Amino acid sequence: MELDERPLHNEIFFAIARKNAAQDRSVLDVHEDPSSGSDEANCEKEPLCSSLDELFQAHNPPVFLAPMAGITDALFRRLVCSFGASAVVSEMISCEALVRNNKKTYRRASVTVRAAQAFTLAEAASTSQAHLAYHSEGSDSINTCDAITQVMGSDPQTMAESAKINESLGADVIDINMGCPARKIVSNESGSALMKNEDLAVRIAEAVVNAVKIPVTLKMRLGWDAEHINCLSLAKKFEDVGIKMLAIHCRTRNQMYSGTADWSAISQLKEIIKIPYLCNGDIKTPENAMEAIKLSGANGVMIGRAALGRPWLLRQIMDFIHEEKTTQSPTLEEQFNIVMQHFSDTLEFYGELHGIRMFRKHFCWYSNSLCGASKFRETINRSDDISFIKDCVKEFYESNFVRNRFGECDAC
Repeated sequence: MELDERPLHNEIFFAIARKNAAQDRSVLDVHEDPSSGSDEANCEKEPLCSSLDELFQAHNPPVFLAPMAGITDALFRRLVCSFGASAVVSEMISCEALVRNNKKTYRRASVTVRAAQAFTLAEAASTSQAHLAYHSEGSDSINTCDAITQVMGSDPQTMAESAKINESLGADVIDINMGCPARKIVSNESGSALMKNEDLAVRIAEAVVNAVKIPVTLKMRLGWDAEHINCLSLAKKFEDVGIKMLAIHCRTRNQMYSGTADWSAISQLKEIIKIPYLCNGDIKTPENAMEAIKLSGANGVMIGRAALGRPWLLRQIMDFIHEEKTTQSPTLEEQFNIVMQHFSDTLEFYGELHGIRMFRKHFCWYSNSLCGASKFRETINRSDDISFIKDCVKEFYESNFVRNRFGECDAC
């Protein structure tokens, strides 16, 4: 676990930010007032949905962005929301690190980009400077698609405390991680390891539910392995202690991400529980989403790895399952602009060197299936020069535009 020796001014800042985050968020999340006739006229927006029940009524069936460690940061969530999504979930937040005021963890827990940037400033600024930045003029300018913050841990009391902190930071919903299969997570009896200890899993769920006033949801897998499929029995226990929604990745922990997700394995849930549940795993296309809902009986879907390099995918799925409409992917020119804006935002958000290294994986995902992707990735992965990287990206997309125009594509 990564911990900080925190100067006193940072500790004070964290307390101030927690206290004011909800109020600040109401100012941050604004939209244009069409009646004003001005592009700069903004007003406070209403929350997307005041409850999960309303979310499911407004988006039937809903399409959620799954939590993905190191990926669904505030920037990526904002990008997905700009295209359209029913809701987005943060990358998992370590409850231990959050309770101990780890600065990087606070940034991950921030529900808006600007709030996260304020926590970054706390690493180098005085309390007054950081607090001023946190409440400075500006806006994230888009709907946050109901801010769902996922917490991870194995101690009921610490999980409950971290849920309280996230609630004070403006989270609309707290999600409990019982699905992560990573070795470093399960070795600490967290993530999907909790499915092996049903008593502890239920006590954690109950503690978090009782700690906050906002809805609590939970993500899990089918079970630990093929011999221990217990998601159905656990689902009922979670519902009984107050969990309001479940998301099930339709693989076991031992499968990790191999094999095929078994959507039909959770079809019986509709006879066991009354709360809604989402189907997750191997949903890569709008047609996949429709089939997953049919086979699983789920109330909606959760999209994970398929959205990497395709932040517009959730909108395409929503259009297909809601309106039976096929929405085309952005053109190459539009994709180039999306990539460059995402890259620029990342550099500003994380700093140049860290931002470049953070974004290399996104370059890989964005370039996937385009001609010359392998050579492109090899070239940019060797450089930390921003101008050189931007030139490479521009040349790469221009060459693909020409090839696409003339129907040519050599070695990809």
